[in-house]
Amino acid sequence: MKSLYSKAILLVGIAAMAAGIATGCGRYTTNSEGNVVLTISAAASLTDALTEVQQRYESSHDSIKLRFNFAASGTLQQQIEQGAPIDIFLSASETNMDKLVEKQLIATGKHANLLSNSLVVIVPKSNEGAITRLEDLRSPGVVKLAIGIPEIVPAGGYAVEALTGAGLWDALSTKTVQAKDVRQVLQYVETGNVEAGFVYKTDALASNRADIAFAVDPASYKPIVYPIGVVRATKHRKEADEVFDYLRSDEAMDIFRKYGFEFP
Repeated sequence: MKSLYSKAILLVGIAAMAAGIATGCGRYTTNSEGNVVLTISAAASLTDALTEVQQRYESSHDSIKLRFNFAASGTLQQQIEQGAPIDIFLSASETNMDKLVEKQLIATGKHANLLSNSLVVIVPKSNEGAITRLEDLRSPGVVKLAIGIPEIVPAGGYAVEALTGAGLWDALSTKTVQAKDVRQVLQYVETGNVEAGFVYKTDALASNRADIAFAVDPASYKPIVYPIGVVRATKHRKEADEVFDYLRSDEAMDIFRKYGFEFP
């Protein structure tokens, strides 16, 4: 039942968000001042870092404005497949990028692995110390456990992989509260609506209302890699290529490093 509910939410969300892009930012590839507007679809976990990247880039490129579409990587992938007017895609999973490359929706030679991350379990600050390993999530004190919808949120998929490998998924699946992206998982934990949740290390570092209970063993899930690609259908290939190159520059890497990202 939960799987069917999650899929229904997914389909409705994709349709609504794709429509919003098409009728909103898609109309404005240039703004009233004649500046080129590039739309970057990016995994929700990149929100803080890319906000600073935007400020830095626009301060030295007067004719280009960056607009971000933050969501789960699976949702963003399907928006691009449905023709949403996106210029650059930055995913939290190689799988989502690979599917677009296979369908020739990413420009040839314009995709690369950019960042890496790790998976942690977080708890509200008031719950510090009670959870120190995966097995502790079976405790009666953990009534609700938040994860991203595994079908569309890479962090949710990594969490299920780790729990399955530990032989805990069947026991814990009934406790799970599934979120539309990793930032919603963080919100559930911060507000105390759940006792624990799976997020990326970078999300945990951005919060002052949740603490890392423990880091999940990296050997228990597929390496977390963030690939970037220029969407083939972009109307502004020159400008998109320039931003693609900038996001791989030392200046951008310093910003990503500041927010806890690592490099593959």
